[in-house]
Amino acid sequence: MSDPAVVLDDLRSESEEVDRLVATLDDAGWATPTPAPGWTIAHQIAHLAWTDRAALLAATDADAFAAETEKALADPGGFVDQGAEEGAALPPAELLAQWREGRERLQDVLRAAPPGSRFPWYGPPMSALSMGTARLMETWAHGQDIADALGVVRRPTARLRHVAWIGLRARDYAYLVRGLTPPAAPFRIELTGPDGEQWAYGPEDAAQRITGPALDFCLLVTQRVHRADTALVAHGGDAEQWLDIAQAFAGPAGPGRTPKEG
Repeated sequence: MSDPAVVLDDLRSESEEVDRLVATLDDAGWATPTPAPGWTIAHQIAHLAWTDRAALLAATDADAFAAETEKALADPGGFVDQGAEEGAALPPAELLAQWREGRERLQDVLRAAPPGSRFPWYGPPMSALSMGTARLMETWAHGQDIADALGVVRRPTARLRHVAWIGLRARDYAYLVRGLTPPAAPFRIELTGPDGEQWAYGPEDAAQRITGPALDFCLLVTQRVHRADTALVAHGGDAEQWLDIAQAFAGPAGPGRTPKEG
C-alpha cells in the first residue's frame, strides 16, 4: 500500500461507484434522509465535495488552509454541518458537477505531488498516499450512508483494505480525541476480506488482537454500525476498549450508531 497511484486509482473507482448511486436520482431522491441525523443524500455528496475542496486547498495553499482550520477550531461540530448545508442547497445537477470536478482536480494534484510531500490537515499532516487513503475511506463511508438510504446492498471489494488500514492507523487518535491514553503495545488485526482472503496487520505475537470480517471492521471504524451488530471478536482488555471507541476519521468523537432492534 506504498504506491499513491494504486490508492488514487481505487479512490477513483470508489467515487465512481457512489456516483452511480446518485447520478439518476430525481430531486425527491436527493432529498432522501440518510442514517446520519439531519442529512439527506444531497448532504452526503455535499460533504464529500466540501472535503475534497478542503484537501485540494491543503495540497495547494497551506496558508489558506490554515485560515480554514481556524474556522473549524472555532466551531468543530457546526463547521462540517455548515459546509454540508450550503452544498445541499444547490440544485442536484450543480452539486453533482461540483463534486465530479473537485475530485478530479484533487486526483491531478495528488498524482503530481513530489515524493515526500506533506500536506496540513485537521489532524496530523498527510502525504499524498495518506490523503488519498483518507478520501477513499470517507467516500466509502458516506457512500454506505447513501446506499442504506436507498436500500441498496453494495458488494464489498478489496478496496476495503485501505479503510481497514487507516482504521488501524487511527487507533491512538481515537483515544486521544477522547482524552484517553492510548495503549503502549501494538495490536494484531486479522480480518477476512470480501473474497475470503486473510488480511493481517501488526505483530503476530501481539497480546491484544481483533479478528473478524473486514467489512464489519470497516463499518465499525467509520462508525456506520454498532459493535453489537458485528462479528468482530476482541482478545484482550485493550482491544475490547478500542472496539468501543474506534474511529477512522479526524475530528471530534462521534456518537456512533445505535444497535439494531431485534
